[in-house]
Amino acid sequence: MKIRIIALIIISMTIQGIMAQKYMTKTGKIRFYSDTPMEKIEAVNHQVNSALDLSTGQIVFKVLMKSFEFEKALMQEHFNENYVESDKFPNAVFKGSVIGFQTIDITKEGKYKVEVEGDLTIHGKTNKVKTAGTLEVKGGKILAHAIFEVKPKDYGISIPTAVVKQIAETIEVTVDATYDKMNQL
Repeated sequence: MKIRIIALIIISMTIQGIMAQKYMTKTGKIRFYSDTPMEKIEAVNHQVNSALDLSTGQIVFKVLMKSFEFEKALMQEHFNENYVESDKFPNAVFKGSVIGFQTIDITKEGKYKVEVEGDLTIHGKTNKVKTAGTLEVKGGKILAHAIFEVKPKDYGISIPTAVVKQIAETIEVTVDATYDKMNQL
């Protein structure tokens, strides 16, 4: 009987140790920005789901495309209907790894430079992405930040000739996420 209780305690502690390395957010923020002499376009999405596993370095983001908010409703409509075709391709997904995650001491507050690489899927097309970023341990949370560039043509997003000068060939994407430790079992 004592052996079973000890075994259960060890299993419970192991599971809790594994879960302690997993963080997630449902309120991450992704901003994209297009700047041309003709027009500046910016959209923000505050409903970004992401999980970060510090035991493996794996990171995943899932973004509902219709949740991007634009300054002008017409821009948002064109974005969803004509460019990313949100009804056909409702989500953008990133699956990758944080390179250098082994150097992060989650028990010690501080900012850590990392690289993130993986597969980004937008509009049904997947491409490899690699960028520099930071992970900051602060107040029991992990704050992630990265900026990278995306070319719409690399994801099969065609820009109509009538507006091609209003949309940059390369879009700046900024990612900010504040991760909380996943609930323990």
